Amino acid sequence: MIEKLGAVEARFGEVEQKLCDPAAASDPAAFASLMKERKKMEPVVTCFRRYKAAQAALDDAKMLLESESDRELRALAQEEFDAQKKTLEALSQELRVLLLPRDENDDKNVIVEIRGGAGGEESALFAAVLFRMYTMYAERRGFKIEILGTNETELGGFKEISFLVVGEGAWSRFKFESGVHRVQRVPETESQGRIHTSTATVAVLPEAEDVEVELNPADLQIDTFRSSGAGGQHINKTESAIRITHLPTGLVVECQDERSQHKNKDKAMRVLRSKLFELEQQKQLSSIADARKSQVGTGDRSERIRTYNYPQGRVSDHRIGLTIYKLEQFLNGDMDEVIDALITADTAEKLKASEGEPT
Repeated sequence: MIEKLGAVEARFGEVEQKLCDPAAASDPAAFASLMKERKKMEPVVTCFRRYKAAQAALDDAKMLLESESDRELRALAQEEFDAQKKTLEALSQELRVLLLPRDENDDKNVIVEIRGGAGGEESALFAAVLFRMYTMYAERRGFKIEILGTNETELGGFKEISFLVVGEGAWSRFKFESGVHRVQRVPETESQGRIHTSTATVAVLPEAEDVEVELNPADLQIDTFRSSGAGGQHINKTESAIRITHLPTGLVVECQDERSQHKNKDKAMRVLRSKLFELEQQKQLSSIADARKSQVGTGDRSERIRTYNYPQGRVSDHRIGLTIYKLEQFLNGDMDEVIDALITADTAEKLKASEGEPT
């Protein structure tokens, strides 16, 4: 591990030297790439330097213990030795986490798609609840929301809604939300007061950049149609809605939220790129036999991941066995307790998987 850290520190020094070179500013793309590399390495290098300082202090205390005969000085040296030993253990664990393979998508924007599942109109209403929850959570984290497409029901629910979450680190906070979300409550449409169980499906995709997915115009079938409102009635006399079919994969993306055909096409292309990017990533993951074993459910949309129980006021995340009795706060965007627990569990699994690997 120390050799790896030494190499990272050496590279960090090289990058800093290049950034200080006035010639670096003449190539904005190269300069941005260097800044990005420096930012990734900085937490590791900072922690490693603290580790080396603690190791030096430990060595000094050890030398004093071995050479000093004065009882009071030996007691002070022992106290320092014990303190630095604890510090080293903590920093060593922190460095192991920092050296884990980083999710390259963590800093990306995300596209979230919510669809009503089992439960008819109630599932569409629950999809609207989830959308509100994610919107409020995004606001708490300083992210921005941009609607990409909606299919609203007459009662204000969503058969389907897709939106973009813009902000550094959006993927790192939203990536565990993919899967089936289950709600247990008395529906607004229920007159007998009986508790129903309904579901909604959430898909979370990292937004792909243009350079990551090349789209051949010959592979695209682009159709226009009139936008429709809740219940399916046409609300637009012009054909501003866009449907794009990616012929090689059969993927279909629609967007009708904007009045401008050009804006709808732009949004649809962003969603299509991200879907194709995800497909490629899934292929890469499936080629690694144990990839899924070191993840806390980050992509299986058929997996039931969470239950929202209104009568008991609880939220249960089934992947990590966590239950909190803060349903109202959670639905109002106070999600960090659960998301932090998911990140911790995922890190622990990856650390476990990395044990025994050569360092």
